[in-house]
Amino acid sequence: MQPKHRALGVAAGLLAAGLIWGDARAQVALTGLVSAPDEGPMEGVLVSAKKEGSTITTTVVSDQQGAFSFPSARLEPGKYTISIRAIGYRLDGAKTVDVPASGEGRAELKLSKVKSLVPQLSNGEWLLSLPGVDKQKAFLTMCVGCHTLQRVLTSNHDAAEFQQVFLRMARYSPGSTPTHPQPLLPGPRGERPVVTGDAAKAAAEFLASVTLGNSEAIEYPLKTLPRPKGRSTKVVVTEYDLPRKDALPHDVVVDKDGQVWYSDFGAQFVGVMDPKTGKTKDIAIPVVRPEQPKGGLDLEFDPDGNIWLAMMYQAGISKIDRKTHEVSVFPFPKEWISTSAQASMVSPMYSSVDGKVWTNNQEDSLNYRLDLATGKFENPGQAKTPGGKQIRAYGMPTDHQNNLYQLEFGGQSIGRRDAKTLEVTIWPTATALSRPRRGRVDEQNRLWFAEYGGNGIGMFDPKTDAIKEWQLPTPWSAPYDVVAIRNGTEVWTGSMLTDRVSRLDTATGEVVDYLLPRTTNIRRVFVDETGARPVLWVGSNHGAAIIKVEPLD
Repeated sequence: MQPKHRALGVAAGLLAAGLIWGDARAQVALTGLVSAPDEGPMEGVLVSAKKEGSTITTTVVSDQQGAFSFPSARLEPGKYTISIRAIGYRLDGAKTVDVPASGEGRAELKLSKVKSLVPQLSNGEWLLSLPGVDKQKAFLTMCVGCHTLQRVLTSNHDAAEFQQVFLRMARYSPGSTPTHPQPLLPGPRGERPVVTGDAAKAAAEFLASVTLGNSEAIEYPLKTLPRPKGRSTKVVVTEYDLPRKDALPHDVVVDKDGQVWYSDFGAQFVGVMDPKTGKTKDIAIPVVRPEQPKGGLDLEFDPDGNIWLAMMYQAGISKIDRKTHEVSVFPFPKEWISTSAQASMVSPMYSSVDGKVWTNNQEDSLNYRLDLATGKFENPGQAKTPGGKQIRAYGMPTDHQNNLYQLEFGGQSIGRRDAKTLEVTIWPTATALSRPRRGRVDEQNRLWFAEYGGNGIGMFDPKTDAIKEWQLPTPWSAPYDVVAIRNGTEVWTGSMLTDRVSRLDTATGEVVDYLLPRTTNIRRVFVDETGARPVLWVGSNHGAAIIKVEPLD
């Protein structure tokens, strides 16, 4: 027989799971307890199950009693590989379990302490651990676009070698990975240095003094973020492996039929996936400039539900018919293109207002606009106020009147370009160097945006010309994108650094963080509101996977 306290713990866990799933009598496919000798039952351990031969992994989180359960609707009968995520621990014993066709499977998971935290630290935990003030370490947030900080902080480079690394990294496009680097062509922006001059020397000396690969490096404790607890454990995460293992799913969006679309940051494809089966189709995007790096970034729906892609260094935008998958490409005029031309954003969301689709040339911070009736571009130029002040935008969402917002990733301001007069107005955020990155408007036409440098979320109300800000409680969250739902009462964002997604209640300021099962480099966030509860979708940009996050409350 089971010990009485263990049976009670399982019963409590199953009751909680049943209530969460809406039916206390719902059949459970797999259940069990997670424990470790030093802690006993463990709350906040992510338990993942992947069926043999499947491309889909389902993850739940253990509750306060250490209990976890998978509803039968999520695990069909078969043999499953079990894995866990709990900082400082590993799974001992059997790593597989059978889910029977009738009844429920059980898995008593025993964890033990690891000898080294190094392989388990998130990028955010590396930054938390490093000595020095945040300002000294902030440049490292720009290194995670292509790889993890573990790669940097376990190397054996000295200061002079690190300066050479900075130069080499500056010559790769942002759609690069260590296994698939894409060099930039020589030109005005043929190098993208994170730090230069005296700052580069100081950064190189700092890295050489802290990287674990150097015997002379200073010693410092490795700090970790706490495991999930309370509301953060009430979630189910589903990971869909993509068939191309080198796919870089940057933006992920869901259409009105429930099909999941993603842009590939490093290849000439847009993918569409059926979430019921995990089956994926790659739609080839024509190559316009063969000599340039490949890949697309921003992916948006137009009012008809068709998909638009910003084609990055291919210097154009494209439209994909949602039903036929036919691709139409709109390259920038040749006379506008230089070696470093780059279309990072496209904004067709409110193009029905005036028949115009906004885009940009990131090279010179130029706003472009495509006339859908003629297929021709116009060049309104750089976004400058009547007084001559310029704002260099990265994120470029549009409002309900198809006015173009400008999110200043290199500074602390937002701007708006009037669709009719083309005049520009600029508003600063209260947080210094907040670095607004990406965002979008809500039903009330308010702009919500991520403050990458300010570790927060901002909201601009055009009725009052006022900006309100919320701080995220987890350090080094560095949000990339945000989306407001439920008429702005709830806002979601994701981190490139902490492997967490965050859910903000704007009335109370409460933030719930959900930890993801593995290292996840998150860019765009998208929330599907069609069901009873919101469902968040993100891409694992370095993990060739699409992630679905379902809160259970």
